This record gives sequence, C-alpha cells and structure tokens, in this order.
Amino acid sequence: QVQVVESGGGLVQAGGSLRLSCVVSGRIFSINTMGWYRQAPGKQRELVATTSSTDSTNYADSVKGRFTISRDNAKNTVYLQMNTLKPEDTAVYYCNSRVLTGLGYTEVWGQGTLVTVSS
Repeated sequence: QVQVVESGGGLVQAGGSLRLSCVVSGRIFSINTMGWYRQAPGKQRELVATTSSTDSTNYADSVKGRFTISRDNAKNTVYLQMNTLKPEDTAVYYCNSRVLTGLGYTEVWGQGTLVTVSS
C-alpha cells in the first residue's frame, strides 16, 4: 500500500509565496516521476510541474518563472515553491507520483491541498 500526503496549502495574498510538500511512503521500490497538478473550481485538473528521477523538470507556461519544483529522493518527497502568487493560482493542488511496487509501476495521487490567493 502506498500513501501520498500533501501539506503546505493555505490562504495567501497576491504576490505572496507558499511551499507545498508531498511525501510518498509505503511498500515501494522506487519513484519515477513526481509532480504537481491543480484543479480550480469548475475547471479540469491541469499539470503544474513535474520532475523525473534524473531531475529534469517540466512546467506549465502559466507558472514558469514563478514556481519551482524540487525533490529529495532520500525522503521520497517533492516540493513546489510558489512565488509571486496570483488569484488565478487558486486551486486544489494534487501530488502525483509514478512508483514501482511489487505489482509493477503505478500512479498514485494525494488527497489534495487547497491554495487560495486573495486579490
């Protein structure tokens, strides 16, 4: 069984910063891609940023230059540093990981953490 737990969401004023964390734990052999997605009210879930096991990164155009994704492989943790936040960044942020278990590779999701940016 694999657990994915996010933390760090909250309410912040426009222009402010937040740092999200996500810890993956359980019966896993390794973690491949780790990433963050978000879903705003009335909208589809969208990719925010991903990082591979070789530390290559990918960002949505809307967050480039403002958000930074990083990972600590020793702690099975991925972070999302969000700077210069805008009201349109308001969403539930979900952590996603592709992990290797005894049954092969599988994708796992966290329960989400709410980020609210006030204008």
